[in-house]
Amino acid sequence: MRRRDFVTGIAGATAAWPLAARAQQADRVRRVGILLNFDEGDPVPQARIAAFLQELARLGWTVGRNLHIDARFGGGDAEKIRRYVAELVSLGPDAILTAGGTSLGPLIQATRTVPIVFASSVDPVGAGFVESLARPGGNVTGFATFDFSLSGKWIELLKRIAPGTTRAVVLRDSTVSAGPGQFAVIQAAASAFGIEVSAGNMRDAGEIERAVAAVARTPNAAMIVTASAPAIRHIDLLLALAARHRLPATYPQREFVARSGLVSYGPDNIDLYRRAAGYVERILKGEKPADLPVQAPTKFELVVNLKTAKALGLDVPDALLAAADHVIE
Repeated sequence: MRRRDFVTGIAGATAAWPLAARAQQADRVRRVGILLNFDEGDPVPQARIAAFLQELARLGWTVGRNLHIDARFGGGDAEKIRRYVAELVSLGPDAILTAGGTSLGPLIQATRTVPIVFASSVDPVGAGFVESLARPGGNVTGFATFDFSLSGKWIELLKRIAPGTTRAVVLRDSTVSAGPGQFAVIQAAASAFGIEVSAGNMRDAGEIERAVAAVARTPNAAMIVTASAPAIRHIDLLLALAARHRLPATYPQREFVARSGLVSYGPDNIDLYRRAAGYVERILKGEKPADLPVQAPTKFELVVNLKTAKALGLDVPDALLAAADHVIE
C-alpha cells in the first residue's frame, strides 16, 4: 500500500467522527510526522498508525481538515532512516511520532526542538533518550514498553506450554541496553525451571540463523525472542526458523502469534499508539514533552496459537488457555 493511499484511507475513516468534537480545534492545520522502522506495506505499522489517527480524530484532529500527516517507513535501512529524519525535520512539524531506538536515536540527534513522542521504547532511560521516566527533559517523551521483570514471564510460559524444554536460545539485540537487560532477567529465572539458556544476537539474518541452528542441534530445545526492533524487522525469518527446526518459542507481542508463532506475552501495542495520540494532542495544544512523564503500559495480552501447538505435538494446559486474552485456532 502506498503512503498516500494509506493516509487518504485513514482520512476517510476519521470523517465519521462527530463534527462537534472536530470543531473544538483551531482552524490552523497542524503537521505531524510519523517515522517507523517498518516496511511501508507491513500490516503491523498500518494497524498501529490507524489506531493513532483514529484516536486523534476522536480528539478532534482530522486529516485533511486541521491535521496533515507526513509518514515515512525505514524498512530496517539505516541510511533510509537518516534520510527520512532529515526530510521530516525540514518540514517543520508540530510533533513527530516514532517508536523504538532505531528511529528515535537519529531523530534526537537531528533536532532538540521538534517535539518527539515515542509509542514504544524498551528502555528509554538506559538508552539515553530521556533523563528519567518522571522528568524526561528535552523534547522527547512517550511510552516505555517493558519493565525488565516482564522478561521472566517468557521462560515461565515456555515451561508451561513445552514442559520438556531443557535448553533455550534467547535472541536479543546486543547493541542496546535492553538486550542484555532482558537476557539477564531470563537467565536468572531459568534455573528455577530447569532450563539452560544461551544468548543469540539479532544484528542480521546470518547471526539469527546460526544461533537458532546451534540450539536446534540439541534435544528438548526451544527459542525465546525478546522485545527489540530487530525482532520485528526479522519476524518472518524468526517464525520460519522456529517452524523449520520445530522449536517451541515465546515472543514479546501478538503479531508473532498471529503469523504462526506459538505463544506471546507483552504490552498491547495498539493501545500504546492510541495513548501516544493523547500525548501528541496535548503537545498540539501547547504542552511541552519535558513536562509529560514517560508512561508504562497498562494493557498486556497473552496470545496462544493452538494450530502451532498441535503441529509441534504440544498440549496447551487448560489453565493457560483460560488465562489467554486471544486464542488462535
